[in-house]
Amino acid sequence: MSANPVYVALDTPDLDRALALAAQVAPYVGGLKLGKEFLAANGPEALSRFHAFGLPVFADTKFHDIPNTVAGAVRATVRLGVHIVNVHASGGAAMMQAARDAAKEVDPSIRVIAVTVLTSMSDADLLAVGQATPARDQVLRLADLAQACGLDGVVCSAHEIAPIRAAQGKDFLLVVPGIRPEGAALGDQQRVMGPKAALDAGASILVIGRPITGAQDPADAARAIAESLGY
Repeated sequence: MSANPVYVALDTPDLDRALALAAQVAPYVGGLKLGKEFLAANGPEALSRFHAFGLPVFADTKFHDIPNTVAGAVRATVRLGVHIVNVHASGGAAMMQAARDAAKEVDPSIRVIAVTVLTSMSDADLLAVGQATPARDQVLRLADLAQACGLDGVVCSAHEIAPIRAAQGKDFLLVVPGIRPEGAALGDQQRVMGPKAALDAGASILVIGRPITGAQDPADAARAIAESLGY
């Protein structure tokens, strides 16, 4: 059986809480995701505190800037020993290529992925910012661009898994947030799916936050999700 695909999103500015959550759920998840809220509060160096759990760490940095700036930021992040780092695909080809090159210079095994369209955005949200195409079409366009730039995969919603998998092949990493077990609140997510359905559709990694971290017993919630997926 392949590795547990669930990465728990430790989206909190509180370092002690993030560490406590990681300790609770570590036996039942396949990785840890730490994002901008955590990094802004604690600094990138705090990522190193999570290596003790023996799980891969996804630094959800979502860098988006000029190529040279992104290259420097990615290089510094990869040196902290993370396993996955990401940038915004909408930053363009030159930026993604610079991120890829900088990351692989430090660690050839690092997985560099691109955010396509945030799972909190609907077609109406895209139209409001001048992208007059359905979210699905924009995601597929950016996934094509990311692969052409040599990136290892993309972040997408579960609803775009099947067409991206068909176009980009079996080895392209598909990291899928917006995963909501049956009965869980949607929160600010728009394009969601259950964990088993997303995995069956071809997701590589399922990023799950509040349904685990907001549960009365995070360990029990993580265990239940893992068991529902056969882990």
